[in-house]
Amino acid sequence: MSLGELFWFEKYRPKSFAEIVDLEEIKARLAEFIKAGNMPHLLFYGPPGTGKTTTALVLARELYGERWRENTLELNASDERGINVIRERVKEFARTAPAGGAPFKLVVLDEADNMTSDAQQALRRIMEMYAATTRFVLLANYVSRIIDPILSRCAVFRFPPMPKPLMAQRLQYIASQERIKLTEDGIDAIYEISQGDMRRAINLLQMAAASAGVVDKESVAAVASAAKPSEILEIFNLAFSGDVEKARERLRDLMYMRGIAGIDILKALQRELPRLQIDEETKAAVAELLADVDLRLVEGSDEELQLTYMLVKLAALGARARVQTKKR
Repeated sequence: MSLGELFWFEKYRPKSFAEIVDLEEIKARLAEFIKAGNMPHLLFYGPPGTGKTTTALVLARELYGERWRENTLELNASDERGINVIRERVKEFARTAPAGGAPFKLVVLDEADNMTSDAQQALRRIMEMYAATTRFVLLANYVSRIIDPILSRCAVFRFPPMPKPLMAQRLQYIASQERIKLTEDGIDAIYEISQGDMRRAINLLQMAAASAGVVDKESVAAVASAAKPSEILEIFNLAFSGDVEKARERLRDLMYMRGIAGIDILKALQRELPRLQIDEETKAAVAELLADVDLRLVEGSDEELQLTYMLVKLAALGARARVQTKKR
């Protein structure tokens, strides 16, 4: 059984620009490059599951037709054993002429933002060295982690999270093709958890369908490894009331007993923020705290350490709010 038959996100991955929903401006720009028969290096950036890899592979198909695999080299900056391996693989790939009379070959490098600054400097030199025969498509979650000398050599495209109406449309299409029942609250639950990540949304759809047959709010929650809003609110209320130890105990249960990632717990708390029963000034301070912790997690800080720091800060904010309430 092929990968595409096993995983729906591969089975239903678009194979042409017409099949890609949304991203109209990006598709139009890329179509211009294809028509001209030339293009600069490209940088696609945005959150996971927003179509960066899919668009890069569709670009290859549109450029090269049936010979797209011969003219495309896919690399992952996290998987490869350093810049020297990338250099050797690109060198080997670029030394032969493009198949089918194409003007250049395509190197798709995923997770480019995970490379160190030194490795990116070396990558810049590789891009320059093989510019006559090769174009690079760099994929990244965070454009801020890409060095300026690379940015200046690329046409940069931002990939936003999938809007809910378009995600719902795609999920309903897949559900109809697979002959499964997908309810409205199932769509709501998938979107709430995936937050515009189409790959994760399709995976949730497949897992819920396999476990329950009907994809509804309950079946999605059962397979999502996601905290319930009530659990998130309990952690917040415990910390805000000053019981940091019990809040940390609940937090560790979610992380280590349930296998929920710290970043997902933080995102869930950010989603619950508008519903918190606190004054607007305190709510703004909590939002600033969550943004600070989010940034630290993105930069690679230890999840438990940062979330414990968050709980301590929430306790301080709660104490301050109670003092201000007494003064009124």
